Amino acid sequence: MLLLLFVALPFILIFLLSKCKNGGKNTLPPGPIGLPFIGNLHQYDTLNPHLYFLKLSKKYGKIFSFKLASAQVVVVSSAKLAKEVLKTQDLVFCSRPSILGQQKLSYYGRDIAFAPYNDYWRNMRKICVLHLFSLKKVQLFSPIREDEVFRMIKKISKQASTSQITNLSKLMISLTTTIICRVAFGVRFEEEAHERKRFDYLLAEAQAMMASFFVSNFFPSLSWIDKLSGLTDRLERIFKDLDNFYEELIEQHLNPNRPKYMEGDIVDVLLQLKKEQSTPIDLTMEDIKGLSPTYLHLPIHGHGQNRMC
Repeated sequence: MLLLLFVALPFILIFLLSKCKNGGKNTLPPGPIGLPFIGNLHQYDTLNPHLYFLKLSKKYGKIFSFKLASAQVVVVSSAKLAKEVLKTQDLVFCSRPSILGQQKLSYYGRDIAFAPYNDYWRNMRKICVLHLFSLKKVQLFSPIREDEVFRMIKKISKQASTSQITNLSKLMISLTTTIICRVAFGVRFEEEAHERKRFDYLLAEAQAMMASFFVSNFFPSLSWIDKLSGLTDRLERIFKDLDNFYEELIEQHLNPNRPKYMEGDIVDVLLQLKKEQSTPIDLTMEDIKGLSPTYLHLPIHGHGQNRMC
């Protein structure tokens, strides 16, 4: 630990000197005074952020700011201000911050979840609304939803008849994931099969990387720490594994002898649109693979109004 501090000390001094030279007026909302370099990281409650925000709002008002290392954060904590940000000034605040894990696994914003608000995002949203999430498509996939719900009820009934404990949380997650896989990829992974275990591992690793704390997100000059801790290599590894997974799915869909149940799923529709060149932008394989995390992580993708399809 001491060695790490000695190594980091020169970078800290350089950062502080550059800050002193820059100066400038502070036009941000009021907030707690932070320490040099780390800002308010030492005060931030990662386990109960809502309580931390409540405490600050009582002291500094309904709009306040604080700093997490190099990231400046502004928080609004009233319904009136939330409406101003999420509705009235929606287009100003709709883009997401560039977080390493999310950007890497979305092929650097080639999806509708993490892409910045620009022409590319608007065109991708149009494609999703017209071809993927239309009422006709939703109704077309209703037999899949009904089948999976029936399977779940049957499993619960079987467990009840043998006095087994039923984990409803696990069942609901499995139900959602299976429906998304069948709708998006045209495949159904049996729970005990090797492919299901592989898929569950990829999904868990991808979610972990999207939520991981990368030092480089807050201290760009200290990105070597992510490399030293193994996070960078772990992210690269899961990206390659996911890319191989998407490649295999695409190859299956490009096979003229593919199973009938793969026809009409999300990947199939996107490949057809790419072939016909009938979209506002020329779809690439990277675009199709970049959209895949959107379907894989639909349950955890919370978005403002303008981000929803």
